[in-house]
Amino acid sequence: MRELILASASPRRKELLATAGFSFRVRPSAVEEIRNEGELPVAYVLRLAQSKAQAVWRSGEVVLGADTVVVIHERVLEKPRDTADAISMLKALAGRTHQVITGICLRHDGGALIDHASTQVQFSPLGEDEIREYVASGEPMDKAGGYAIQGLASKFVERIDGCYFNVMGLPLALVYRHWKALRPPE
Repeated sequence: MRELILASASPRRKELLATAGFSFRVRPSAVEEIRNEGELPVAYVLRLAQSKAQAVWRSGEVVLGADTVVVIHERVLEKPRDTADAISMLKALAGRTHQVITGICLRHDGGALIDHASTQVQFSPLGEDEIREYVASGEPMDKAGGYAIQGLASKFVERIDGCYFNVMGLPLALVYRHWKALRPPE
């Protein structure tokens, strides 16, 4: 079976693929993550996923590109720029339901399979001290939306509707379904 190339340096995506039993190598892309003015969140993550996969693809390979954003009330939350941005994001999420959207692209010799997953996440109400303590942990700083569902922020999540792994940054079942479609019969 062909090996998958992951166009990402994300430790979470690496961990998820390894846990699910994928054989893969990592070849991070250097695509800038800049949202175009007026670009809808789904279009944005799909464009970035495709750009990341294309940037590192070589003939004969299957490359997986992915991008994740958090959306609340039409506001797109990416990785916090600084502590103040992380605090602002968590205040926006506290006590509310938000959406986590991940775009994926499997670039291969015949073209590209492009798709996305969306998960609804309900946060419990949070006080100022809870938010500041969480931000002080450093965990939010490289996470879309400023939190890690699998980490310290797990205690803030009241419920989810959709793929848990999508909230971590990679909808595994969706990736596997498309990966399977690309594999020759054994």
